[in-house]
Order: sequence, then structure tokens, then C-alpha cells
Amino acid sequence: MIRTIVITAMAALMLASPPISAEAAFFDFLKSDAELYDEGMKHYKGEGVAQDYARAREYFEKAAGNGNADAQYRLGAMFNKGEGVPQDHAKAKEWFEKAAAQGQAAAQSDLGSMYRDGHGVPQDYAAAREGYGKAAAQGYAKAQSDLAFMYQYGQGGQRDCAKALEWYEKAAAQGLAEAQNRMGVMYSRGEGMAQDFSRACEWYEKAAVQGHAAAQNNLGHMYENGKGVQQDHSKAREWYEKSAAQGYAAAQNNLGSMYEEGQGVPQDYSKAREWYEKAAAQGYVRAQNNLGIIYLNGRGVQKDCAKALQWLEKAAAKGNAPALNNLAYMYEKGLGAQRNGARARDLYERSAARGYAVAQFNLGHMYENGEAVRQDFAKAREWYEKAAAQGYAPAQTSLGYMYANGQGIPMNKTAAKEWFGKACDNGDRDGCKWYQIMNSGG
Repeated sequence: MIRTIVITAMAALMLASPPISAEAAFFDFLKSDAELYDEGMKHYKGEGVAQDYARAREYFEKAAGNGNADAQYRLGAMFNKGEGVPQDHAKAKEWFEKAAAQGQAAAQSDLGSMYRDGHGVPQDYAAAREGYGKAAAQGYAKAQSDLAFMYQYGQGGQRDCAKALEWYEKAAAQGLAEAQNRMGVMYSRGEGMAQDFSRACEWYEKAAVQGHAAAQNNLGHMYENGKGVQQDHSKAREWYEKSAAQGYAAAQNNLGSMYEEGQGVPQDYSKAREWYEKAAAQGYVRAQNNLGIIYLNGRGVQKDCAKALQWLEKAAAKGNAPALNNLAYMYEKGLGAQRNGARARDLYERSAARGYAVAQFNLGHMYENGEAVRQDFAKAREWYEKAAAQGYAPAQTSLGYMYANGQGIPMNKTAAKEWFGKACDNGDRDGCKWYQIMNSGG
């Protein structure tokens, strides 16, 4: 009798699931939910079998239907990413909620991410914090790091760098590279603790050796500028290259700058352009500005004002202050576009309002000379002073001229000499020349 029942069950399973052998179907029928989940993971990862998301999903669905939280989470993740199924955030949320209700930490964390990013649900930082908090309390490193980020930037509540540091440390202690990199950022900026470039480098390196692209770029920046480590352009280049090879746009731009300036590498404008192009193609605004200047000056490529204008327009549209200034210059001089003083003034003003000293100086120059605006020495002085306060030497020299000649202000030789001296200290040749003249009684 027992033998007959077994044969009948096997035959029924053979008819129900043609792709699976009768023996495999029968043993799947006898597997526990945990064993079904493990079998699903083998097919999901391709461990010992060919990777097959469809088969993995079958196993996960069997286990999830019986209440296995890990399988429910995996199904949610597959729908969230579109792995073997059409991407469906609503179904992802449904499975994540089932798993999260059972305390499955990864599901709680990913549900938090859905609320943080507004995927399949209205964006809700409070709900995101709640999901991350539940998972973080269970020691789930990714949730600890994501919760720390929300505290660091005040998402869903008041900014709290002390709590951010606390959660980053928990995640970093588990070896999570993202948290280690963020620890480096906090030490570098002095957020939640005293600024400490050496500690920042230690954390960046922990993440960088794990292949974390942002940390590799950050460590390269520290070596390039001698922050927390001895300045070493060769090491900076090595770390930038590791990061850039992973497609990290900031590192690609930084490599371009090194080749343009000849730091740690022979100066090579063609290579600089190549790296800028890689980063600019990803929408990295600094690279778009740098590429515009490369084409404007014809470095490593034939001079092409039309292409320069194109790239500067892209960067300026994102509010990049140097690009706004450079684009203004092109309209002011009629390079790649019809000369347009009013457009130039507007762009300079937008750049200057963002605190860009070069644009502030250029606006001062326009008002001093009455170019595209009515001549106004008071406004010229106002813009020169803003730029000079940031240490911009040409503006300091221009202020010296205004005081020396009494343009828009009472003549003041002492003030003129002071500004010429500051300009000279900052490397401006005209400032040095006039400082020497005034120092000799001229």
C-alpha cells in the first residue's frame, strides 16, 4: 500500500512539472522550507548548477508561500531589481513587508530604501528611518550605514552627526566598505568630531583596499594634496586609476586634471581630454566644464569653440559656478556664439552669486569699464571687494588701482599700497610692480 502511494505521488508530480525529473520533483516535495530556500539560492547564484533566476524563483515561491522569511525577502529583491521577472516595485514591497513583519533584517532595510528613494511608494523619510532602525538594531551593517547617512544629512529629522558617527562605526567595525568610506568623510570634514586627516586616510584605505571606488578616489585626493599623508602624486594617480577603472566619474576627472597639469604623470593634454570625456559622458559637471576649456584653448585637440560652448552649456545648466563664468566669457568675447554682453553679464552674476571669485572680478571689470552695463565705479568696487576678500589677486590689484586713482572712492595711497601688497603676496605681477612703485614713493 505504501509503495502504491509513493508511485502515485511521483506520477502526479511528473505530470504537474514536466521540466523537473520525477525523482527531483518528489524530493522537492519532501524538502523543508529552509532546504527549498537553500536550493533556490544555488540556482540564484549559480553554485553547483547553472544560474537560473526562473528556477530560483520557483523554489523561493514554494518556501515563501509557507512563510519562510528569507525566501520572501529574496522574492522581493528579485522584483525590486527585475531579476528574472519584470521589475515591479509594488510586488517587491508586498514581499518585503511579509518578510519584515517576521523581523527579517534585510527586508526591513530594503523596505527602508524604498521609502527613502520613493520607489513604489511615496517618499517618506520617517518610514525609511523606521525600517533602517529595525534592521540596524539587529546588527545589519548596510542598514546601520544607511541610517547613519540619514542622521548625517538630517533626512527625516534633525541632523545629528554624533548619532551618524555612532552608526557608521558599528557598520564599519563589521567591515562594510561604504561605512568605512563615510567615516573617512566625517573625519576629513570634522563632522561630529575634531577634523583629523590622518584618521580620515586610515578609514579611506580600509574601504579602498576592498575596492570601494569612492574611497579609492578620496584616498587619491588625500595623497594629491598631502592631507593626512605625505604628498605623493604617484600614489594619488594609482588610487585614481583604480577608481576610474570602475567608472567612477570623479576619479576620471581627477586623472584628467593630473594629465592636464603634469602632476605625477608627464603632461599629456590628449589623455586629459580622454579622461574628461569619460567623466563628462556620465554627466559629471566638473569634467564637462574642464572639457569645455580643453576645446576652447585647443589643448590636446583642435580648437573648437562650438564644442567648448556645448560642454560649458551642459555644465552651466546644472549651476556650476566656473562653467557659468566661462560661458559668460565666451558670450562676452563672441567665441562660438554671437557676442552678447547682456547674456554675459547675466551669467557672470549667476556665477558671482555662488561665490565664484573669478566671476565677481569679471563683473567688477564690466562695471569699471562700462562694458554691457552703465559705468559704475561703486558697483565695480563692490564686486572687486568680494573677490579680493577670497584672496583673488587680480581683484586685489584692481582695488589698489581704484584707491590709487580715486575711482568711485576717495584717493587713498595707503589703502592702494596695502591692496597691491596683498596682490603681490598672492603672485600677481602687476600688484608687485605697483607695490614697488608706491613703496619707492611713486
